[in-house]
Amino acid sequence: MQTSFSLVQLADPAIAEADKILRNCVHCGFCTATCPTYVTLGNELDSPRGRIYLIKEMLENDRPADKNIVTHIDRCLSCLSCMSTCPSGVHYMHLVDHARTHIENTYQRPVIDRSIRSLLAMVLPYPGRFRLALKAARIGRPFRGLLKLLPPLRPLAAMLELAPKKTHPALPHSTPGKFLPDGKAKGRVVLMTGCAQPVLDPGINEALIELLQRAGVEIVLPEGEGCCGALVHHMGREGEAHRAAKANIDAWSRELENDGLDAIIITTSGCGTTVKDYGYMLRDDAEYAEKAARISALAKDAAEYLVSIELGEPVIHPDMVVAYHSACSMQHGQKIKNQPKILLKRAGFIVKDVPEGHLCCGSAGTYNMMQSEIATTLRDRKVANIAKTGADVIAAGNIGCITQIASGTNIPIAHTVKLLNWAWGGNKPDELS
Repeated sequence: MQTSFSLVQLADPAIAEADKILRNCVHCGFCTATCPTYVTLGNELDSPRGRIYLIKEMLENDRPADKNIVTHIDRCLSCLSCMSTCPSGVHYMHLVDHARTHIENTYQRPVIDRSIRSLLAMVLPYPGRFRLALKAARIGRPFRGLLKLLPPLRPLAAMLELAPKKTHPALPHSTPGKFLPDGKAKGRVVLMTGCAQPVLDPGINEALIELLQRAGVEIVLPEGEGCCGALVHHMGREGEAHRAAKANIDAWSRELENDGLDAIIITTSGCGTTVKDYGYMLRDDAEYAEKAARISALAKDAAEYLVSIELGEPVIHPDMVVAYHSACSMQHGQKIKNQPKILLKRAGFIVKDVPEGHLCCGSAGTYNMMQSEIATTLRDRKVANIAKTGADVIAAGNIGCITQIASGTNIPIAHTVKLLNWAWGGNKPDELS
């Protein structure tokens, strides 16, 4: 694709990077076939190729974002399926993230939209606040039908729909500490606690800690760690995202420098995609660029790490059919496709691939709240495809997907590590009880 940025514009590193990405695009349109919003809506501007044209025009003309471009960029799930399909290596993720920052800096959203986004940014990354919000949601739940009638307030209705009826107390596995292995230590890792996940399902990290302890791995939950920054990053709030990333880099670097680390383990694939991108996010920060790159290189999804260590023989062999849902952030963002299935098969499960597995379930961080109509359509399509597998249980590696899919099916869904921990001697997941 030809671009026409001025030399003055190209002096900005962010514009120079966008220019490089744009020039890789050859207009082939392969991305349209695998884009969930294009498949759902049939609008070229709701495809990666269409959005690339919109972003190019906006950046080249150095103009503020307008309602049209905001509408189509907001509809993007950032599922990154287009990046798996693209034969030219267009790094759409970095381009759309830059566009979102430009939108945040130049576009005045309607007051209700702006307020809801600020509310999400102030609540979701903070477990204590999020836990209180979920308790308050029980009071507001009866009003969700009324909120649906008012289009600007539909995101609030979607939040109430998705909020679990039960909230979990904070567990020891959600606070800073160390968990020593059974026997001699064979490895040492940081486990990223996360923000929303330990509130929605603290049993995920608990299961992984138990599994790693039996495998001889020391697990550290360091002081000073917080949200990975993904939520605000995808809202275009670059400054907030960078502050969150730096706090984590500092916390993890202390552990790396003091006693060494084999890996930073992440059980939410959406977070994993962001942490693995810290090196890029902070590439122009003189103080953090090198540290960020080092941390990104250590980051591993739980399945990615587990497949590399010796777990021994499974204690039980569940005679169950598992539909493995590959989160977009796992298969497209991190290119992790086979490791979770290898582990589930090793554990004795009968693993089935989900038809149209490349298409997003509609979760996508806050997407299922901010774009609930499209998200529900995608969820129902995903659930219908899962039903075709005849599965007894669904396995997934991302809490957002788990929450989204569970809202549309009676088939139990559990995080992959909970199923693995059960097979290797842990408790049976509550979802199967």
